[in-house]
Amino acid sequence: MRLNKGAGHIQQKCLFACMLYFQLSKQLIFFFLSFFVVNTYLFMVQAQGIMIRENMRTIGAQVYEQVVRGAYAKRNSSLNGTDYPLDPNHNETLLQTTTFLPEDFTYLPNDICPERLPSMKGPIDVNMSEISMEEIHRLFAKDPNIKFGGHWKPLDCIPRWKKVAILIPFRNRYEHLPVLFRWLIPMLQHQRLQFAFYVVEQAGTQPFNRAMLFNVGFLEAMKDLDWDCVIFHDVDHIPENDRNYYGCGQMPRHFAAKLDKYMYLLPYNEFFGGVSGLTVEQFQKINGFPNAFWGWGGEDDDLWNRVQFAGYTVTRPEGDIGKYKSIPHHHRGEVQFLGR
Repeated sequence: MRLNKGAGHIQQKCLFACMLYFQLSKQLIFFFLSFFVVNTYLFMVQAQGIMIRENMRTIGAQVYEQVVRGAYAKRNSSLNGTDYPLDPNHNETLLQTTTFLPEDFTYLPNDICPERLPSMKGPIDVNMSEISMEEIHRLFAKDPNIKFGGHWKPLDCIPRWKKVAILIPFRNRYEHLPVLFRWLIPMLQHQRLQFAFYVVEQAGTQPFNRAMLFNVGFLEAMKDLDWDCVIFHDVDHIPENDRNYYGCGQMPRHFAAKLDKYMYLLPYNEFFGGVSGLTVEQFQKINGFPNAFWGWGGEDDDLWNRVQFAGYTVTRPEGDIGKYKSIPHHHRGEVQFLGR
């Protein structure tokens, strides 16, 4: 009888312990789920707040745009496209969205190309379906002004930035490169830039070194022509707005400010990846990209630090001008840089 009573007490204790463990488990699960839900809610509230703020800016910009267009219409053709009342290197929303010239604006072949032309319509309906390089050749062979190597310059005005080199690091992205050309070439032509492409390909089986490819491409491009402005462009980033002007300024420029894969939000303030631009002088002053980053990731953060240490500040396009679509690509089998 004593053994049976003892066994009964043990069973009751085990049952009580199991019930207590079950209750604690439920509370812990509820705590973690609540934490996740709150974080998700806060992120969505923040994103919604950003969208509301951008919408308010856009509404104000549209009102201001009518005033600007009216002023240009009154002045008619007395303006040669270079006497902007605002600093073209400034980074405010109203400047980016309101000072584009009206459709009937005219300029002469011996005038400097305006920076904000009527041909720059704004949002681009990007189709990222695959296209072959042969189709790209056929598509742009109709333009006799496109020379070997993708060199092009406008004939109806003098390029504001006389020479812009587009450097593209490359390895095994044969389906992405023609998609980029399909959309980027017309955009640069609308902007009346003198440009050329340099596709810098890495051979061998070593981990990909994006930064070193940019450095190599820069040195090789400077042997070709005395370039003024250099754009460092990932092959899978497609611009969604042709008003994202690919000229350089007094400060380094981060063009790809809003990527679709990041919900069109800047991941962090020091983000400097995707598409960036520097003058030759700026790039030489910061001593180029770091060569030590084997594997994807990290080199753009280092570039940001080099820019800051050199006394520069990074500018970005405002509103929706800096939107980009990123061609889906997985880094499976590729090494990620984990040095820091």
